[in-house]
Amino acid sequence: MQPRLTRILFATALSDASCHALCHAAMLARATGARIHVLHVQEPLSHDARVTLEMFLLNEGSRRDATERRAELAARVLEERQAAFWNKMETRDPAARQLVTATEVVEGHPAEAILSRAEAIRADMIVMGAHEHHGLSQTFLGTTAKRVLRRARIPTLIVPHVPRADAARDDIPANKEQDLCPNY
Repeated sequence: MQPRLTRILFATALSDASCHALCHAAMLARATGARIHVLHVQEPLSHDARVTLEMFLLNEGSRRDATERRAELAARVLEERQAAFWNKMETRDPAARQLVTATEVVEGHPAEAILSRAEAIRADMIVMGAHEHHGLSQTFLGTTAKRVLRRARIPTLIVPHVPRADAARDDIPANKEQDLCPNY
C-alpha cells in the first residue's frame, strides 16, 4: 500500500524563505488533496530578557501584558503574511487558501515544538524553508532544520532559499515574488 499525503505541517519562521516554502507546501497539498496546518514557533524569552523585563516592568500585571502582547504580535504578523501570500496566489488558484485548515503560534524551542505538533496533528509531512544565510555559511542548513531532519519520523521537505542576488546567475532560478512557484 502506497503512503497517502493528507496532512502537511508547514513550519514558518516568518522569513522571505518561508513564503517560497509555503508555495511548495501548497503545490503538494493541491496535487495530493492534503490539508496544510501552518505553525510558527516563538522561542521563549531568554533568562536575560526575563531579568530585563522584571527590571523595567516592576508590576507583575504589566509583565504578563507585555508577554501576551509579544505572542499577539507574532500571531498578527503570521496572519498578515498569510493574507498577503494567499491574496497573490488567488490570481492563480482561487481555492488555494482553502488548503489551510489551521494556523497557530506556539511558544517553545522550534525543533521540539515542530516535531511535537507534527505528531499531535498526525501530519504525513513537514515542510519548512531553509535558513537565509549570508557568506560562507550559505551551504549549511539552519539549526532548526537540522534538528527536525535528524529526529523526524515522517518525510520532511526543506525548501532552499535562493537570495535575489544569486538568482541573477543563469544556473539558479529566480526567487522573485511574481515568480513564486511559477508552475503552480
